[in-house]
Amino acid sequence: MFSKSKINEPGPKQSSALDTTAAPKPAAPAPVSPAGDGMAQPAPAAPKQKPIPSVLGSDLTVTGNLRTTGDIQVEGTVKGDIRAHLLTVGEQATIEGEIIADDIVITGRVIGKVRGLKVRLTSTARVEGDIIHKTIAIESGAHFEGSVHRAEDPLATGSSSKTAAASSNSAATTSGARAKTAPTGSTAPRKAADADASDKASDKAS
Repeated sequence: MFSKSKINEPGPKQSSALDTTAAPKPAAPAPVSPAGDGMAQPAPAAPKQKPIPSVLGSDLTVTGNLRTTGDIQVEGTVKGDIRAHLLTVGEQATIEGEIIADDIVITGRVIGKVRGLKVRLTSTARVEGDIIHKTIAIESGAHFEGSVHRAEDPLATGSSSKTAAASSNSAATTSGARAKTAPTGSTAPRKAADADASDKASDKAS
């Protein structure tokens, strides 16, 4: 009987050193947080954007008071008081009322009291009223009619000062009334003495 031939049998495999196909590299380990808890650190939050100011256009006329914690830019006409964080009065704007803000920039016209921590009047500003400030800057060419007062807290309502002023006024009125009463009491005895002297003179004449 014939034995099975081994010619067609595959030969032994070559050594792995001669293999031209390189073994795949292991994947790099994921980064671990410094705390060692295995959790990835969250991405830093984006910086908070500054809120957009409210703009009153040049063709707008507002009658009434305005109050906001943000910024206002006035280019039209406002007939009323304004309270804001940053108030910008445009060159063509007109405000008739009291304005109160941390930072005030006036390039237009304001008729009324101005109260602010920082107040700046540009060369085109026209202000008719008192200014109460902590710091102020007035450029050459600005028109201003009124008084300027510096205060540590110009945004305060000043109710206590009004009460003190009212009490001082009442005290002055009372003292004035007393001063007017004194001459009246002093002239009365003189008139009586004159009447007695005239009576005695008439008796002697008779």
